[in-house]
Amino acid sequence: MIEMTLREIADVVGGELHDVPDPQALVTGSVEFDSRRIGSGDLFLALPGANSDGHDYAATAIAAGAVAVLAARPVGVPAIVVAPDLGSVPATSVALSSDEDGSGAAVLAALAELARVSTERLAERTGLTVVGVTGSSGKTSTKDLLAAVLAPLGAVVAPPGSFNNELGHPWTALRAGPDTKFLALELSARGRGHIAALARIAPPRIGVVLNVGTAHLGEFGSREAIAQAKGELVEALPPEGLAVLNADDPNVSAMASRTTARVVKVGLSGDADIRATNVITDDQARAHFTLHAGGESMPVRLAVHGEHQVGNALAAAAVALECGADLATVVQALSGATAASVRRMDVTTTPAGVTVINDSYNANPDSVRAALKALVTLAKSAGEPRRSWAVLGEMGELGDTSVIEHDAIGRLAVRLDVDRLIVVGTGRPSHGMHQGAVMEGSWGEESILVPDIDAAIALLDDEIAAGDVVLVKASKAVGLWAVAEHLTGAAEGKTAR
Repeated sequence: MIEMTLREIADVVGGELHDVPDPQALVTGSVEFDSRRIGSGDLFLALPGANSDGHDYAATAIAAGAVAVLAARPVGVPAIVVAPDLGSVPATSVALSSDEDGSGAAVLAALAELARVSTERLAERTGLTVVGVTGSSGKTSTKDLLAAVLAPLGAVVAPPGSFNNELGHPWTALRAGPDTKFLALELSARGRGHIAALARIAPPRIGVVLNVGTAHLGEFGSREAIAQAKGELVEALPPEGLAVLNADDPNVSAMASRTTARVVKVGLSGDADIRATNVITDDQARAHFTLHAGGESMPVRLAVHGEHQVGNALAAAAVALECGADLATVVQALSGATAASVRRMDVTTTPAGVTVINDSYNANPDSVRAALKALVTLAKSAGEPRRSWAVLGEMGELGDTSVIEHDAIGRLAVRLDVDRLIVVGTGRPSHGMHQGAVMEGSWGEESILVPDIDAAIALLDDEIAAGDVVLVKASKAVGLWAVAEHLTGAAEGKTAR
């Protein structure tokens, strides 16, 4: 964040100083909500969490070097205290413990305001460029590619993994300092107004909308409502800004009418401003294509896995070109970019010769379809075809369409000729996925329904062999990454048998 005194911060967030010997003391570091990560010059954020209350760690944070604590009540050490009625933030995915008094919301609202002021001052004084990315799927992969293509142009701050909610968004924005040239942020939503609220925290100059799918359909109710929410990003752009839209998704392309910013469309479509042709995938499911932009064309060989990464790469290229990169620099950066976020198309071959695709961080119908296609490509493209395994758990937040969507995934696994499907779970969606596979033509034990993670691991231990390719994917609440970590030995430092 930009350096501020405690008095300045209190004025920004509408708080009061308590137990502060020097109101002019400077916060020169970052804002942290984990007292174990506090360093000298930081500001500690006291949040009530799912299992503990950050206020109880205020003294620990001060002892570790924090200048003060941003809190909802006095804590006996230097603090900026905000009132519970300070404001509200959109409830996306941060799990605050009992927050009946509004203390957690007040601290988050103060954090948001601090991030807004810091980001706007940096934009005015140092020319910081904020890039926002949204979409039903692919946000994290695109954010990682963005960080890679912007890095040759200057220092980039981006969130770790998918830290894209009302806590992670301002926390990431406050990691930008005077030396930061680009701030690349994901914007997630579980309802109307969420993306607009996040965009106010760190106003973007460039906005990227990847797709409108069925993720969070249970919360939104329809794809049209999802499109309406995703389009809040382009509505937040200034007239001198840039909206990067997916020309291949009609719901996204139509957002051009909702922004005063300049529009660049990307995709495979012939009317895309920046497009890909001659797309092929190699035996590791890595896409190769020709990138066309501004009358130039150059070949790209992605190092990340999955044909769906082509659209992500085009979006990243559009942003980098807007920010001053030449096409050769963009192509070099894209070709050298690797997966930077854990449990997202992370491909590992164990010493036992089993290839594991750990894409277990989260799942929705679109991302599962893309992962299944990558699995089949990996299994069937290299010389001797290898057995393909899909270990799939439930996809959350699909509302009334959940069983239908799971049924469709089961059927797709059969149509793609996945050799073995292991469906993990006891709920109706899991049964729907298994039943879909059976009804589509799976026979015998090609599709197996197991009750839990331990059962899936036991089955794999008994039956996988060298050369097999195993995809592991489910919504994060399922915790299916334990299967991938068991196979790769990541959990206990072992290797798969």
